[in-house]
Amino acid sequence: MSFPALPRSAPGEVLLIGTCYEDGKVLWGGLLGEIGGREEGDVRVLDGEVRLRPVADSAWHYLHGGNIPALVPTDGVLPPVAVLADIPVVYGGDGPLLVDLAATPGRGVRVPAARLGEILAEVLAGRLEFDDLVGAMDTYGMYQGEGGRPAHPAATALPRRAFPTLPATEAALLVRTSFDDEPGWRALLDELGGTDEDGWVNADPDLDDIDPDHYPVQALVVDDHAFEGLLPGQVPALVPPHEHATLVALADARTFTEPGRPLTVVDLYDVPGRSAVLPCRQVGSMACNLEIANMDFDDFVAVEGEKPWWDA
Repeated sequence: MSFPALPRSAPGEVLLIGTCYEDGKVLWGGLLGEIGGREEGDVRVLDGEVRLRPVADSAWHYLHGGNIPALVPTDGVLPPVAVLADIPVVYGGDGPLLVDLAATPGRGVRVPAARLGEILAEVLAGRLEFDDLVGAMDTYGMYQGEGGRPAHPAATALPRRAFPTLPATEAALLVRTSFDDEPGWRALLDELGGTDEDGWVNADPDLDDIDPDHYPVQALVVDDHAFEGLLPGQVPALVPPHEHATLVALADARTFTEPGRPLTVVDLYDVPGRSAVLPCRQVGSMACNLEIANMDFDDFVAVEGEKPWWDA
């Protein structure tokens, strides 16, 4: 199955992509009322004279922000960002998701709906870069939000380097991005339970032996120099859309130099490219809670100046 490509847009237009559907009908939630503006045919003109074109196709249902760049027409003209009305917008009342289509395609940031026109006008005029949006988002992934500063801010100005697509799996991926400490890498795998002949950590755990406070991570290990230096913001566009991973955990330089062998876990859903840094023994519990929707990614993003709950 392949997703339909995005439509070509006129110069100066920004696409508002519906990714939430019910009985084949697109759902916008309260977004169209919250962003204001005036109707001009199929386009909504926002503050700053930004022309926002809503587009819908039920085949885009539950499409994630990181998968949007692959749908951009190669011969079309698109602005540097697209806007998504996704499940958090429709059912949670969150701000719309802006997806980077130019600097680091696939990463995202949320913006207040009432400020969408203002922010898009600044982006289109080149007065506001996507790096500026990412650098000023709070722990909830909201640009200039009030949810506190992340203890581990997202990297900006990422190098424009091509990486291969990550393996397709509906489980978690553990991707090695630092190759300077081979004994440390082996020690990490041992601490997580070791790998089987197919490269899986805890592919078939014994439920009777599980510590509920440190649920084992079930992950496909990716140990490939092609991913050396991969950063969180670059991950979402590498995840295949059909068998979509629960999360991607990066074993980076921090993993081999800091206590607890922390892994950098990448958000693939609510705010693509946002990261959370936590001890490797907590990543299994994170994956489990995200999969059953018992907790949100936000619950694992440490706040600057505050001790995270798993260290309390």
